[in-house]
Amino acid sequence: MTNLRPLALTALLLATTPLGLSATSLARAEESAPAPAPAKKVFAPIARTTYRTAQFRLELRADTQTLARLSPTADAGFDFTPGAREAERQGDGYVHVGDIHLRLRTEGGAWRDFSSAHQRKPIRRLPAGGATLAAADITASLGADSPLRVERRWVAEGGALALRFVLTNTSKQAVEVGGLGLPMVFDNIITDRSLEEAHAQASFVDPYIGRDAGHLQVTRLNGKGPALLVLPEKATPLEAYRPIQQAGRGAKPGDIFTDRSERGQTSEGFYDWTVASKGFAEQDWKTAGEQWNTPTSFSLAPGASRTIGVRLVTSPSIRAIEDTLVANGRPVAVGVPGYVVPTDQEAALFLKSPKPVAKIESYPAGALAATPVKSGSGWSRYAVRASGWGRATLSITYADDTVQTVSYFITKPLDQTMADLGRFSTTRQWFEDPSDPFKRSPGILTYDRQADKIVTQDPRVWISGMSDEGGAGSWVAAIMKQLDNPDAGEVAKLERVVNETIVGGLQVAEGEHAGAVKKSLFYYAPDEFPTYYDPKTNWKSWTSWSKKDAGDLGRSYNYPHVAIGHWVLYRLARNHDGLVKTHDWRWYLDHAQTTAVAMMRDAPYYAQFGQMEGDVFVDILKDLRREGLTAKADELETLMKGRADHWKTLPYPFGSEMAWDSTGQAEVYAWMRFFGHQKQADETREVILAYDPTIPSWGYNGNARRYWDFLYGGKVPRIERQIHHYGSTLNAVPLFDAYRADPGDLHLLRVAYGGLMGGVTNIDQEGFSSAAFHSAPDMMSWDPYSGDYGMGFFGHAYAAATYLVNDPTFGWLGFGGNVSQADGVVRIEPKDGARTRLFVAPIGAWLTLEAGKIEAAAYTPATGKLTLTLAARDAATPAARLLVEATTKGARPYRPAGAAFERGAYTLPLKDGPSTIELTPN
Repeated sequence: MTNLRPLALTALLLATTPLGLSATSLARAEESAPAPAPAKKVFAPIARTTYRTAQFRLELRADTQTLARLSPTADAGFDFTPGAREAERQGDGYVHVGDIHLRLRTEGGAWRDFSSAHQRKPIRRLPAGGATLAAADITASLGADSPLRVERRWVAEGGALALRFVLTNTSKQAVEVGGLGLPMVFDNIITDRSLEEAHAQASFVDPYIGRDAGHLQVTRLNGKGPALLVLPEKATPLEAYRPIQQAGRGAKPGDIFTDRSERGQTSEGFYDWTVASKGFAEQDWKTAGEQWNTPTSFSLAPGASRTIGVRLVTSPSIRAIEDTLVANGRPVAVGVPGYVVPTDQEAALFLKSPKPVAKIESYPAGALAATPVKSGSGWSRYAVRASGWGRATLSITYADDTVQTVSYFITKPLDQTMADLGRFSTTRQWFEDPSDPFKRSPGILTYDRQADKIVTQDPRVWISGMSDEGGAGSWVAAIMKQLDNPDAGEVAKLERVVNETIVGGLQVAEGEHAGAVKKSLFYYAPDEFPTYYDPKTNWKSWTSWSKKDAGDLGRSYNYPHVAIGHWVLYRLARNHDGLVKTHDWRWYLDHAQTTAVAMMRDAPYYAQFGQMEGDVFVDILKDLRREGLTAKADELETLMKGRADHWKTLPYPFGSEMAWDSTGQAEVYAWMRFFGHQKQADETREVILAYDPTIPSWGYNGNARRYWDFLYGGKVPRIERQIHHYGSTLNAVPLFDAYRADPGDLHLLRVAYGGLMGGVTNIDQEGFSSAAFHSAPDMMSWDPYSGDYGMGFFGHAYAAATYLVNDPTFGWLGFGGNVSQADGVVRIEPKDGARTRLFVAPIGAWLTLEAGKIEAAAYTPATGKLTLTLAARDAATPAARLLVEATTKGARPYRPAGAAFERGAYTLPLKDGPSTIELTPN
């Protein structure tokens, strides 16, 4: 485990926000901040040489010929590299595009490491001219004992910029290259920038680790084009994507493949485009899970050479990335609905490449079956079926021996997955101890899968205290599971949690602070409980809150968690019979509203920002209106409008307790839409797409960027790109809404569904749910803590739906359901985790059930006829509650004939068997 102090809650970096900083917030930020870093040495500017290609204006450092600036000709004022930080990043130990990392050995010898950035020596310039902009022999920087000569060339070709290396074995023995990395150094640094500056100047990098078809996409934080693509040239597969650790912190002793720039919440750090990784797998990654691709090496005989390289091109926009790949002769894969495949769902894979497919293989064998399907779209179509469980890969070999890998994750049918999560969280994570000194009983606490036990104490006290994200995640997941998949026994336990532990414990029950939420039930008080705390654990950091600090009411992010508990029980009490018994529906809805109002009263500072799971406040307001509770609705709407009006004045209203964040955008979007601020909603949508990609990998598809929350909710606390942390599903919610308003933009649906389904991969075969997947190649495994996963499951349960789409390129598609066609009728059977929501894109019909389940739907394009088949009733659900919305301009709202309309929905009595309901447009 890397020994890193948690970073500051960076309110200090938000000082430019119009609302300013309170003294309390400043104190909180200072309290949590690490010791000041040593002052960076600032050098005099280094001379640069400027070059131009059709797509770029670039500058190379005169001394090293490494990349110092890369501006697209379409926006010459923008720089994809951190060139503006040259004054602090020019010494030895700072990597740049144009450097190289090598791990080499000769027969019988040990691996030896060589880096062109570790201790630089003067380069030997080589002749340039024609397409070659600059060339140099950089061998001297590798050290006197390097067995390879390395020559580097910058080449302008077809408007693109190529970076090529020629590796030549100058020794008398064959040399095995087991580690070959090309540092990819782009400006993802947010340090010392306001949000406005970061969105205007910084970029994020997402990898498709797909061997010969792999690439990097570098997207600007504001979501605007052009985007940058880094493509492989011959013999340069993207086999792995290795993080470059910070020298002196995080790196192992003797590691020279490092960078001296500080990594942290304001800077994710840089990565190596890793061409060969066997040497890393044998040493650094020995205990890791399976890599994205099989680690390989290659050998150079004495005197032999190999040329490797990458090509940099621009894409006019994020949505045009795949078209740009096709235009550059790259193999492209599009998975529908994505790359997470439940065993009862039919998926599709579309391939387009310059050469035909020679073979497709599954690893493990039999896990995936890809069967060719007739397609007249110009794409090769394959039906994909899955069996088993867990990670799997399709390896596609083309006629020119190019190999593309597509990473999949196989899950159980989602109704089983939902049942697993509910059962695990309410049994294995169930905590009942009337003698617990912190009054957490009954509760659902964080679970440690590695130790297979509940985490009753952690020096990050919130993890064991049922609040903040790292502690509330488990009980939030358990209660959100009930929204569409209620189980009477589980609901009874959750009523006890809400009424015995949350209200009056975690949440103030009465008085002037009624409804306010504490930061944690667990706290550190050695004088009060001298024998309780594990003496082998460090309780000296800022994370070990005192009773007073744990009882603080000022962190707004804790309020949506509690509001969710009340809101779900309201929905269950209102729409089902006999499930909720302690209080009636009005009591729970009233407490949901009180919680939201208390957030604005008792936690106003952080409430100025969007909240993770903040969408629930929109639903609480809508439900208050539908129930006729006008005064309470008016009070809540006034408070929320004040937030929205403030956000409307900001160019990028996505502040947080962090310098940059990806979890408030969803609530900002929701209120912008609710109050009719469509321009700001559209801008929010584009910002989300900047950090939320579509990539042929279950891990990165729809994976909203997050790289610091292992510090706060994981068992292995370090800076690391997190795979499907809760941002994936939370950011899917606004993208789904945006797609329903514009079904012609399939990119939105693909990213959203990637995030929605990514949130399912955290749930293991027994129902344990992990905070996130560790993407660093020395782990490649799920974090053992459940931590803050529940925020992600909120997004999944809230947005789970099936989408029926007729795409002009790919034809009829089902996202979340299986599609069939016969006699002019298109039929879809929902297989998503809720089976209560369906969007029929050609007619803009958004159908949602508050009670009941959809077994199937049939749509007749020629007539517009829509028929629903609803599942049989059960003891708690004698009737279905159907809401119908027309989401697109000009769409006619559909309605079921003869159904009673109550509280904004149609009540449909259910039968002992399936019911068929016909809907017609008004």
